Amino acid sequence: MSATISLQQLTDQLDALEAEAAAELRAAPAAADLEQLRVALLGKKGRLSVVLGAMGKLSAEERPLVGQRANRLKEQLQALLNERLEALREAAMAEKLRGESLDVTAPSRYVPAGHRHPLITTTEEIVDIFAGLGYRVEEGPEVETDHYNFTALNIPPHHPARDMQDTFYLTANTLLRTHTSPVQIRHLEQNPPPVRIVAPGRVYRRDAVDATHSPVFHQVEVLAIDEGLDFSHLRGTVTTFLQAFFGDLPVRFRASYFPFTEPSAEVDVQWRGRWLEVMGCGMVDPAVLEGLGLDPERWSGFAAGLGVERFCMVRHGIDDIRRLYTSDLRFLEQF
Repeated sequence: MSATISLQQLTDQLDALEAEAAAELRAAPAAADLEQLRVALLGKKGRLSVVLGAMGKLSAEERPLVGQRANRLKEQLQALLNERLEALREAAMAEKLRGESLDVTAPSRYVPAGHRHPLITTTEEIVDIFAGLGYRVEEGPEVETDHYNFTALNIPPHHPARDMQDTFYLTANTLLRTHTSPVQIRHLEQNPPPVRIVAPGRVYRRDAVDATHSPVFHQVEVLAIDEGLDFSHLRGTVTTFLQAFFGDLPVRFRASYFPFTEPSAEVDVQWRGRWLEVMGCGMVDPAVLEGLGLDPERWSGFAAGLGVERFCMVRHGIDDIRRLYTSDLRFLEQF
């Protein structure tokens, strides 16, 4: 710019810039080119800023006139930028649509929304109740050794109780676990008492398939070991859990036998006018504690176990356990 630049010269430069910029913006072939033009025209070192840099040579009365003209030009160029960008987007979409064919006569591909299996939701509800009582979730392998599945639970070789849990052996010493009790042994080996755990999982037994039995089913077992625990703590815990799951129903305990608890009990709830057996429980046998190196004079505890299928069938009025495994959507969509 010369030292004697005039208002008319700056106005002419702005007019020329307007014409040139409008032509360049309308001819921009792509969005990237538009961005380069925006920086070249309106950036801090752009062409409009160069023109405005000469405003300092004008009189105080002339500067506002150039400023107003420059602001109008800036708004016009920004509007042209937006207009051209929108036109490029519409052209790209039109080109994409021309390249794609849509057969409006083809049937729709409807994929129904899935939902959780009733066994999953039942397990989660059971675990949530015990978690609310202060129990932590523990899991273990489904392929177990004879030691963890039987011997450590006070069921030595040739013990009659093994016949109650006839299972699938993989080798002479490995088998598919018959209950989730091995999780308790594994946890106690690694964690000294006091402990409170809940162990959900899949288990296996050589049961003939009928309306109430399956060779594969699901269990949830709980274990509490601490100083001073007795049967009243077991009874209170089990009653609280059952009434949280089934509602405020009568609960009764019947003397029973389990090789790893003593005393032991079966637990029933009065459901729709009749007593239903729903789970087993008992105080941990001192022999089990001694096998883990725990002093039964100091530590005591209780364990309880239940079949998830049983709870699910009672809750929903299901008459045949096989319905839970057939993957029949007509049945499963009811839950």
